[in-house]
Amino acid sequence: MQFPDEWTQEEYLKAKKTLDKSGVQVVLVDTILSPLGKEDVVTYNPYELKKYPEGSVFVFYCDSGKATKERLNKYREKLPEHHCVSLRGGRGYWRRNMMLLDD
Repeated sequence: MQFPDEWTQEEYLKAKKTLDKSGVQVVLVDTILSPLGKEDVVTYNPYELKKYPEGSVFVFYCDSGKATKERLNKYREKLPEHHCVSLRGGRGYWRRNMMLLDD
């Protein structure tokens, strides 16, 4: 399965909903020690992230999204069995109350 380098918040929410149904975990990874309000996040720790099932998708975020996009290859090297994606716009563009409505 191929994933793009970046997801917007909306793309993340859609992918999470779809992939959760098929048994693939999608996890928001905090690289700046600043949680995103209501959303469940884990702090970046390669040793702990390796414990997730193979094929899990890690969505890394920082303040602006630039640093995590630049480091994406390093994350992929450390976590080769998983998929790594950067959150476009990072924490700065995260909307706390954004949700998907069923069609």
